[in-house]
Amino acid sequence: MSVIDQPLTTTPARTSFITKILRFRELAIVVAILLVFAATYFKNTSFASTASLQQLLSGPSIVILLAVGETLVIVTRNVDLSVGSVLGLSAYLVGDLFVHYPHMPVVLALFIGLLIGMVCGVVNGVIVAYARMPALVVTLGMLYIIRGIDAIIVNGVQILPSQIPQSFINLGAGAVLGIPYLFLIAVGTVAIVGYSMRTFRPARDFYAIGSNPEAAVLAGVRVQRRVFSAFAISGALAGLGGALWLAEFATVASTAGSGYELNVVAAVVVGGVAIFGGSGTVLGAALGALLLNTIDQALVAAGVSSFWNQAVAGFLLLVAIAFDRYVSVGAEKILRVEGAHRGNA
Repeated sequence: MSVIDQPLTTTPARTSFITKILRFRELAIVVAILLVFAATYFKNTSFASTASLQQLLSGPSIVILLAVGETLVIVTRNVDLSVGSVLGLSAYLVGDLFVHYPHMPVVLALFIGLLIGMVCGVVNGVIVAYARMPALVVTLGMLYIIRGIDAIIVNGVQILPSQIPQSFINLGAGAVLGIPYLFLIAVGTVAIVGYSMRTFRPARDFYAIGSNPEAAVLAGVRVQRRVFSAFAISGALAGLGGALWLAEFATVASTAGSGYELNVVAAVVVGGVAIFGGSGTVLGAALGALLLNTIDQALVAAGVSSFWNQAVAGFLLLVAIAFDRYVSVGAEKILRVEGAHRGNA
């Protein structure tokens, strides 16, 4: 029986338990988003204006995009802390290309951004998967290396809105039927990757690796290749996010994307992806990003100090990690009880 047919370290009871918890977690996040929105609306009715609603959707779109790639990495028991730096590098290089080639097609600009990010992700993947170095150390180092390279390339020069084609700016500011293009791109990415994670064996191998890397090797899973691909995808999506960042803000400097890695990891973990790997969904990560952005916008609308944005995000991150630990302990208890019943049978 293949790893797809029978999880490496889970039984039907544990799988059912984890599935129910994840579904409850995602539903709880949706409820939390609605409650925050309703509470803020009663305090400030302009929170439900068309402009505000579009901001609630477009605001987390780039974080959602990066969170999709981060989910793949974290599910395999790793982490990618370089996504913010990759975003900044991609945003500036794409902007610089527009300065020299103002008639460059929008699709080509997006592809170049994706390619820049993929190169960075490949470097991370090679070092982590094949050189077997800790992902935390590698990606933290890459965070500073890429940021340093970005600062050298930028050299104090800022890309201005007047240097970006209007067709590209429209991608970041436009909408169809009131739904921002950025949000539609993010939703499309979540749908494609989420479907792949549920359907195709190579994608489902990520869960097997995160559940038990040693058992995954024994089951014939190509662990190194899968981990490498997770980092490559994460880098590619961060690069694409950089190009979209440029489209949204129409300007970029060497500080672009600073601190994004923390927002992305927080969104992923709050969204139900276990920080220790093996479980979670890209849908949950996307909902986590949407919840954090809704809270940010609600605090602004309520006139609360911006300090509380990070404080609330940090609190939710700690709660999510504690909850994941609770789920893990509960699953282990189920396994022990099931094992005892089998032993007495």
